[in-house]
Amino acid sequence: MIFSEKLQLLRKNKGFTQEELAEKLNVSRQAVAKWESGQVYPDISNLIQISNLFNVTVDYLVRDQECMINVSSDTKTDLDQLIDFRLEANKNTYAAFMNETTSTRFDSHDYQYTNGPFIYHDTYVGGEQFAGQEAIWKDGKADYAMNYLGRVLKDKFSGNFLKEALRKADKNMPYRGPEYYQSGEYLYKCKVAGDFTWFQGYEEIYCNEIKVYECYFHGGLMH
Repeated sequence: MIFSEKLQLLRKNKGFTQEELAEKLNVSRQAVAKWESGQVYPDISNLIQISNLFNVTVDYLVRDQECMINVSSDTKTDLDQLIDFRLEANKNTYAAFMNETTSTRFDSHDYQYTNGPFIYHDTYVGGEQFAGQEAIWKDGKADYAMNYLGRVLKDKFSGNFLKEALRKADKNMPYRGPEYYQSGEYLYKCKVAGDFTWFQGYEEIYCNEIKVYECYFHGGLMH
């Protein structure tokens, strides 16, 4: 998704017209129209204003996520392989309604996925308020783990939308879901500090601009 598309998505999610956004940024409606059509690009001061107004990072605004799928060498590092497997496991367990396994704790929900030397296991307890951990082993040794604690805030929460958002995780945001994802009336947002080796983050879901869900998480490598 490129900047012009992101700006339109952010503006429409807030219910702003181009005129209203222009007024908040103290620019002309024509300037906003040109930004959204991709004819011109805002300067850094306008980017900072947009970032503050919509509570997203400048980095999110300016990076073309398609271009960030970089050309790499054929030989992947151990960390690349681990991240690839985590994303693969994510699309083959809870987020995809697949590979539920036997409970490992009283009243727990468990999912497991294996490919080659890697084993992924996710286990959580609770329902509308929940806590859990996902972990990855390589050749029988713990390689990665992440703990999470979340809760449903409003009746309009959609578990199906959460799973849809989690399936959109990519190499740029391999922790839970993407930084920003919207489908219909639902909006998913995720912020992370750190990198895959040591991180903490927060995800939230809005329905028509009302927060209906939140989850805190933290994790990293086990070596």
